[in-house]
Amino acid sequence: MSSTLITNIGVLVTPERELTDAALISNDGLIAWFGSAKDAPAADDAIDAGGRCVIPGFVDTHSHLMFAGDRSAEFEARMAGQKYAAGGIRSTVAATRAASDDALLAHASRLIAEMSAQGTTTVEIKSGYGLTAFDESRALRLAQTLTGETTYLGAHVVPSEYADDVAGYVELVTGPMLDAVAPYAKWIDVFCETGAFDTDQARAILLAGIQRGLGARMHAAQLGESAGVQLAVELGAASVDHCTFLSNADVDALADGDTVATLLPGVEFSTRQPYPSARRLLDAGATVALATDCNPGSSFTSSMPFCIAVAVRDMGMTPAEALHAATAGGAAALRRSDIGTIALGARADLVILDAPSYIHLAYRPGVPLIHDVLVGGVSIRPPLRAVLLDDRAAPPVDE
Repeated sequence: MSSTLITNIGVLVTPERELTDAALISNDGLIAWFGSAKDAPAADDAIDAGGRCVIPGFVDTHSHLMFAGDRSAEFEARMAGQKYAAGGIRSTVAATRAASDDALLAHASRLIAEMSAQGTTTVEIKSGYGLTAFDESRALRLAQTLTGETTYLGAHVVPSEYADDVAGYVELVTGPMLDAVAPYAKWIDVFCETGAFDTDQARAILLAGIQRGLGARMHAAQLGESAGVQLAVELGAASVDHCTFLSNADVDALADGDTVATLLPGVEFSTRQPYPSARRLLDAGATVALATDCNPGSSFTSSMPFCIAVAVRDMGMTPAEALHAATAGGAAALRRSDIGTIALGARADLVILDAPSYIHLAYRPGVPLIHDVLVGGVSIRPPLRAVLLDDRAAPPVDE
């Protein structure tokens, strides 16, 4: 059994309280002890945190990393006043279908490297830019080499070739396409929104996945109030994502159920939509997560610290609430208790901040504050410069 001691921790953020002058020991990748540094047992190896703050690794539960192409012109048009609409996804579909496996995997790996360098230790990856049985299964097969949290999103939009046969595309998504992707997917998702799929179609799609043993997730209420939020709660979805426009009934349903409201502040930053109110959800008693929604169209950021800073400034969260949403909240959105927390028996997925407090994540936005990242107690983060300049650098983000 290999053990590692992290000592001289200025602030250790645990679920119950913040410990000062602390230490932590991991054994074979799991947290085995933490407490006052003066009481720390011996270990095989030691890391001196130098008085820095130690937090759980970020859990990013909403990303679309399997894509090709560039949509910067679309972003530029939005900044000039063009309204965001869901249909832009189709431009990425064509580029993704044309890309090779090697190109898709290399691009996703570069984004994983960015995430790792910014403290993300668990990431979910969706399909959704193939929209054929072959391309959706290919995307998830490749994603499965990077994470165990893979999501089938064949119901992202209706592809151009099915523009006049939406019912036929739903049959494909719930039939042959589902058969093709099932070996590579843990979750099923649907974009329940104007320009994508309505609630009846979303129900049929999620139920088909649930019957195949996949967990349910949903995109909803991004562009306006949507019956999809309450549908997600009704079906026991682990998470409903976006939640930008919520009715009082939606908020009550999220507070009464166990579906996590996953907020994606990078989207509102990039689309100039109103920010969702995290304060409203938290005050009602709902569980809130933060995620990047890293994708080429509406939120091309891989930075959880950026999302924390925006959530604090524009969504009514305290720094402590935003950190919790980016760690334990994300774990809840994946129905997991072994990550996103500093607790005995949890995985030793940890971030040593180059700061005395996690408050600096919002206090110093845009500043690289990640000193080290540990997955299973092992440092995975090379110098940031190497991550950004070496295309081969892709530190593994486990599951």
